[in-house]
Amino acid sequence: VNWRIYSFCNVLSFVRKIIFIMNKFDFNNRTAVITGGAQGFGLDIAKKFISFGANVIIWDIDEKQLQIASKEINSSKLSFNKVDVSNFDQVNKAVIEITSSSNIDILINNAGITGPNTTVWDYSINEWNKVVEINLMGTFYCCKSIVPNMIKNNYGRIVNVASVAGKDGNPNASAYSSAKAGIIGLTKSLGKELADKNIAVNAVTPSTANTKILNQMSEKHVKYMLSKVPRARFLELKEFSSLVCWLSSEENSFSTAAVFDISGGRSTY
Repeated sequence: VNWRIYSFCNVLSFVRKIIFIMNKFDFNNRTAVITGGAQGFGLDIAKKFISFGANVIIWDIDEKQLQIASKEINSSKLSFNKVDVSNFDQVNKAVIEITSSSNIDILINNAGITGPNTTVWDYSINEWNKVVEINLMGTFYCCKSIVPNMIKNNYGRIVNVASVAGKDGNPNASAYSSAKAGIIGLTKSLGKELADKNIAVNAVTPSTANTKILNQMSEKHVKYMLSKVPRARFLELKEFSSLVCWLSSEENSFSTAAVFDISGGRSTY
């Protein structure tokens, strides 16, 4: 009996190793920039990238949160910059600094805000512009500045974080829905522009996850979004980062200009 138990444990250990290998990506000697990387989706992606050997640079506007994230990860493979992605000069300056000594192989455009929950006719013009500047223009600025380095090296993986709101449109979230729809359009255009190179550009459209971004929304709006998800729960960070890892890897050698849904069944197109 003991021998059978021993044999079973050996088999189980072997299976676990195989599963680990199958889910492991090789990001050694790759440098990734993750915007909005100090918390939520961005931070979880950073942790996973580092565990697979990548050098990760997180950009965020929240300097205090950057310090907290750096201590939490505690890795020599992590560095960070305070960068406002809605400011092209700041983005370009950070890119010049990085590419003076390294290539940028992976770009995760994750930085974003939801903005207030209100109707179109009551929406503040300043608030609308702010949401679009950070979500859409920030994605454009990062792509505009980083893509030339990828073209030079004929390698790159870009993942733009959109949202199901960009597909379906959420009521009382017109600026956010519009900005995320713009990111989907930008992804399709850029992916086709770079299709003859070893550069993949894809978007992901997550449903609601239980991150700090929920604090920017009204309780009524959060309940509305959750009610639309057939799986009837929030997206988990590990589920999201696993998809992003594959899209950012060399294994993703054919998919580009595409939109990958991860909404628990809410959007099926």
